[in-house]
Amino acid sequence: MAVPPTDQRGRAGRLVGRAGERAALLAALDPSPAVVLLEGEAGIGKSRLVAEVLAAGSPAALPLVGVCAQVGEPFPYGAVLESLRDTGPALARCGPLNPVTGALAPLLPEIAAHLPPPPPPTGDARADRHRVFRGVRALLAALGEVLLVIEDLQWADDGTRALVRFLLGDPPPGLRVLLSYRREHARSCPPLGTGFRPAPGMASAHIPVPPLDVDDTRALTESVLGGAAVSAAFAAKLHERTAGIPFVIEETLRALRDPHGAVHADSDAAHRLLDAAGVPLLLRDGMAERLARLPVTAARLAHAAAVLGVPAPAELLGTLAGVPDPRLGEAVSHALDGGVLCEVGAGRYGFRHALARAAAYDTLPAPDRVHLHTRAITMLSAVDPPPLVQLAEHSERAGLDEQWLHYAEAAADRAIELSDAPVATALLQRLLRAPALPAEHVDRLALKLGTVAFLGLDQRAPVELLERLLDNARLSAAARGEVRLYLGLLLLRADGGLPAARAQTERAVAEVAATRPDLAARGIAVLAQPYHGTVPLAQVRPWIDRTERIRAATTDREQWLWLTANQLGARAHLGEVAVLAELDRLPDSGATTGEQRQIARCRCNAADAAAYTGHLRVADDLLRPGLSSATDAGAAFVASTALATRARLDWLTGAWAGLAERTADQFDEYADLFPVASEFALVLGCLAAARGAWAEAAGWFDRTGAHTPRTAIAQVAVAGCAGLARVALHQADPVRAAAIAGAGVAVLRTKGIWSWSGEIATTAVAALLETGGPAADLVAEIGDGLAGRDTPLADAALAECRGRLAEHDGDVGGAVAHYREAERRYAELPAPYLAALAAERAALCLLPTDHDAATALLRERAGVLDALGATHDAARFRHHLRVTGTGALPGRGRRGYGNELSPRELDVAGLLAAGRTNREIAEVLFLSPRTVEQHVARVLRKLGLRSRWEVSEVDLAGGGPAHR
Repeated sequence: MAVPPTDQRGRAGRLVGRAGERAALLAALDPSPAVVLLEGEAGIGKSRLVAEVLAAGSPAALPLVGVCAQVGEPFPYGAVLESLRDTGPALARCGPLNPVTGALAPLLPEIAAHLPPPPPPTGDARADRHRVFRGVRALLAALGEVLLVIEDLQWADDGTRALVRFLLGDPPPGLRVLLSYRREHARSCPPLGTGFRPAPGMASAHIPVPPLDVDDTRALTESVLGGAAVSAAFAAKLHERTAGIPFVIEETLRALRDPHGAVHADSDAAHRLLDAAGVPLLLRDGMAERLARLPVTAARLAHAAAVLGVPAPAELLGTLAGVPDPRLGEAVSHALDGGVLCEVGAGRYGFRHALARAAAYDTLPAPDRVHLHTRAITMLSAVDPPPLVQLAEHSERAGLDEQWLHYAEAAADRAIELSDAPVATALLQRLLRAPALPAEHVDRLALKLGTVAFLGLDQRAPVELLERLLDNARLSAAARGEVRLYLGLLLLRADGGLPAARAQTERAVAEVAATRPDLAARGIAVLAQPYHGTVPLAQVRPWIDRTERIRAATTDREQWLWLTANQLGARAHLGEVAVLAELDRLPDSGATTGEQRQIARCRCNAADAAAYTGHLRVADDLLRPGLSSATDAGAAFVASTALATRARLDWLTGAWAGLAERTADQFDEYADLFPVASEFALVLGCLAAARGAWAEAAGWFDRTGAHTPRTAIAQVAVAGCAGLARVALHQADPVRAAAIAGAGVAVLRTKGIWSWSGEIATTAVAALLETGGPAADLVAEIGDGLAGRDTPLADAALAECRGRLAEHDGDVGGAVAHYREAERRYAELPAPYLAALAAERAALCLLPTDHDAATALLRERAGVLDALGATHDAARFRHHLRVTGTGALPGRGRRGYGNELSPRELDVAGLLAAGRTNREIAEVLFLSPRTVEQHVARVLRKLGLRSRWEVSEVDLAGGGPAHR
């Protein structure tokens, strides 16, 4: 599918990221007379904003639009006259015109028939010009309410500027003037001259149009591509390359050969695709024209900046370009005024965005490029400390292979020392991909890449490279086992990579056992992890035992910590009682950075297991120092897993404020790391379900590995099955719910690990009871599997399951007892949301026999759900109370809210902002469609909106229109 074309002003798709500027424009143009200065750089979208304002029809004024053209020949008053050419129909409805308007007849033959006869020339050019000015003013006054738009004022001739200043000095009462101009030209030539002030009593506003941020860049890309989902990595790289300038974004998308494939790319692929796209033709030609208009010294300075590649002081650019100091200041000014260079920080100069720099670079002949890169190497090598990454770049561009190898490896080593894994990984990959790399360097660089990639987050590209190296004869047999081990470790983090990861790791353990027993031990500890897909515990247990024997025998402290981190997590996931006591013996700090990383892994791995088994306070105590230590030690992957554990812990403990937004951002950031991203998806699915957003919830649960447990993280996939089964139960499809939950239970049964049954047990039992399945057998099986295990979350769920069985069998007293036990256990964790749901089951059982106690319980727990933001569940509790005739909850009854939104209206507004229909809102909030219609009408009235689609642009945090 081709990229949708834009019109002559670059419009494509919907207006993105300009709600604030659009609202400010409309507000500034509401009074009259008024003047608004709309400022923004080329391609920023000023014309699109103007078009949106004109299309809005507000203010109710006659629009008159003129555009200043960049032409070689003078065209006095051109833009203003252009705006008046089509006013004939409006003039026909006017009464007699001021005779002075006749002065416009020779200039505007299109409307001359509606004008008085032209007065005779005065013989004085200045007097005749003043008469024209007065004629324009009188004509605008006759037209009444007028919106005069002059675009690209930076190209206006002196006559047009003078005419506009004249109009603004004594404006007709109904005149509104909107002037747009480029920011880069305002530095040396203010749009209306220095010292301009509008007339007294004339409203004025200055509205700058900034570049789009990364989120808006992503939204614009999706709009241009017709709604195609765009990866966060692609959007970030596109924003970096285009500086968020809409026109540049659209042109870049057109330059891509396969934009719909590119937008789904991971970070490394996004970089390669965008770099390969080259500079769009319009941008390249535009830069060539700008450079051609510059004096020679300014052009040389711009070319030096393009070669240097980073913002630099004028003195450094001048030295590189060979521009002598006496002429340097003038050359810099010309480059700035010509829109080629811009000031980037105090006293440093560069290009507005990467594509502008690439366009300038492309205009240099190859010999000149090599010459400048070689000069840059000489200059930068004298800097202390030397900028190694820049020196590597210049050496490669200059074709100096030996220097490039030296500087690139030195830069990677420095990045490793500074725990900057992304830079080190990128440099090492570039070296290893080079066909000219001598074979004697391959082993050393490949092992460095494996080591640093394991610490970092960039997985896919290093995996592909390591796989190719294993098939490459340049990699020695001695290094092959180590490289294979690192490949196995990285494959563990890839979506679908788990079976291959275990196979590669087992093979690597055999290959390095004799020469590198320390690395073999790490591979063994990895194979000892119980959460790998559907691998049964019986197959994992021998690896656990081998790891324990090696751990007991090792005298290397860092190795012991590495093995301990794996063992503690593995055994805690299995619910072994003795693990918690062993956690207390962990050291607080390490003697080396390596030891510190392993201590961080110990805490974070144990915290993850504690969160899944239900030791939530222990998990929190471990996670806080663990995440901090991982970040400080540069263990980026460990930190990412800790963030996922943090999100899950916050979900369970009820710390939901801002959780959905934060977790969605983290999902985007770590989308390439399946074990991490799947857990973020699980949390997002649970939050969506609590709001009643069932389709959204199902979409997130689909990303947990629930459909592919063999290649997933087992406990996450099982919880994902539980979520999908809950969605099916809500959709009144218990058969499908039982099948989905059964798949999750089958994972636990195959693995022989029931400590992860906390989230799926209740849903599976509910589905089996509705379909007549063997619910009692499953509860007994879970009970047997948990016997002797330390699993508080699963124990609470088991009590709730027993309550379900008792309720189904008509044993109301027993059911209430089990539900209250489950509620107490959940509350002790603490898991307030799950406790509230267990309390609901108890209350419904109590209603026939102890109405007051049941309604009191519902009231209390509904308040908890309201505080959490569990909109759908809280609404269900209120529905129970309404059905029983109890009435509204305390604090949610009727009172005078004035122009503020009531709690119920806030619920409705939030669902409107999410794009829900009235029917969907009624379903989520357990209301009738007619009641929802009334709430929607009140929301729109109180917020001062005309359409439900505008609610998404309102800040609802404060509850009313004051927060728009």
